[in-house]
Amino acid sequence: MSNAVAQRPDYTFKYNAKLGRHGWLRLTPAYSVKLVKELVAHAPKDTIILDPFSGTATTGVVAAELGLNAHLFDINPFLLWLGNVKCTVYEASEIDTLKYETLPRVLSLYREKLAEAEGRYWQPDIYNIERWWCGHTLLLISALRSAIVELCGEPEGTDVNNLVWIAFCRLIIETSSAAFNHVSMSFKGGVTTFEVNQIENLFANILGNILESAQSNLGGAAEVYLCDARSPVSQRGALYDYIVTSPPYPNRMTYIRELRPYMYWTKFLKEAKEAGELDWQAIGGTWGTATSKLKGWVNTVDALPEELANIVDLIAVSGDKNSDLMSQYVYKYFSDMHLHFRNLRSVLNSGATLDYIVGNSSFYGNLVHTEKIMEQSLASLGYSEVHSCIVRKRNSKKELYEFRISARWNA
Repeated sequence: MSNAVAQRPDYTFKYNAKLGRHGWLRLTPAYSVKLVKELVAHAPKDTIILDPFSGTATTGVVAAELGLNAHLFDINPFLLWLGNVKCTVYEASEIDTLKYETLPRVLSLYREKLAEAEGRYWQPDIYNIERWWCGHTLLLISALRSAIVELCGEPEGTDVNNLVWIAFCRLIIETSSAAFNHVSMSFKGGVTTFEVNQIENLFANILGNILESAQSNLGGAAEVYLCDARSPVSQRGALYDYIVTSPPYPNRMTYIRELRPYMYWTKFLKEAKEAGELDWQAIGGTWGTATSKLKGWVNTVDALPEELANIVDLIAVSGDKNSDLMSQYVYKYFSDMHLHFRNLRSVLNSGATLDYIVGNSSFYGNLVHTEKIMEQSLASLGYSEVHSCIVRKRNSKKELYEFRISARWNA
C-alpha cells in the first residue's frame, strides 16, 4: 500500500466537533459525519438503514437529517440513552421553556446549594477521582448535579430535560484533566480549579449551544435499541436495506474507557466491576475483568477464515509476555464478527447493501489484515460482491489504514 494515501482528518471524529447534534459529546472512536453522508446520500427515501454498532448514533442522526429512517443497536445503556436523545425531534416551545425557565431555576438552585452546603453532595465512586477534578471543582459540579436531579429528574427517556444532562456530561469532561491529544483519551499534567461563576457560565453556554442545535430539522426518524450485534433482532418487523456502520477495531481501544466519567456521573455505572462486565459483552472489549475472562475464552464458531488462523499463530509465537493473550484477543474479535455477519442475514432484505468502516491493526510487528479476514468471512457466508477499498491513512507511522468493506446480500 502506498504511503501517499491521505490521512483525511475530515473522515475522523475531529470533523464532527462543531456539527450540531454530532458535537454534543466527544467520543474519540466516533466516525466521520462527512463519510456517513457520502455513503447514504444516494440511498432511496424508502431505504431502512441499520447500524448494528450505534456508538454515538452518528449514522442515525445523519440518516434522519437526510430524511431517511434508521434503526441502531448497542449494548451499552448509556449509548442507548445518548443516541435516542440525539435522534429526538424537540418542539420550539419545549426548548424555550428549558432555556428561559428551567435553566435559570437550575442555576439559582445551584447557588442556593453552595450557600448552605457544609458537607458534600453525591459524587460517583471513581477511582482516584481527584486525578480528574480537584476537590473544590468536585464540590461545585456535584452541587450543580444535585440541582439538576431535583428539578429535572435522573437521565432517562428522551424528554427535553435530558438535554440538561447532555450539557452536564459535556461540562464534567471540559472541567476535568482529560486530554484528547491523540487517538484515545489521556490526562493533562494536572487539574484546573474552577470557581462558582465559571461553572455557572460554562454550563449555561454549553446548554445554550445544545439547545440551538436541537432545533435543527430531522426529516427522517432514527431510534436506538438495546441489542447485541452478534444476535441482531429485527425491530418492529423491519428488514433492512442498507447496513452502514463502523464496528470497534481489533486494536484493544475500548469504548468503556472514555465513557466511564459520563456513565458514573449519570449513574449508568455504579462500580468498577460493572464496566468490565459491560466491556466483556462488547466485541473487542478488554477493560478490567474482560481481560481475565479472555484468558479462558474458547471459540465455538465454525468455519472461520484461514487468514485468521495464520495471524493468530504468528501473534502467539511473537515472544512477548502477552502474546498468548493478544492472539486470543484477535481470535475472539474475528470470531464475534463472523457470528455477527452470520446472524445479520436473518434481518436483511434481499438485495441489501453492506458498508463497514473498520481499521487494520498490528501486534508485535504482525499486521492484522482486518479487511481480508472480514472479506473471507462475508464470502464464506454467502454474501456477494465482497470487496474493500482504503478510506484513509491513519495517523501513525505504521501501515495502519481505514477500509470500507462492502458486500451485498441476495437471499
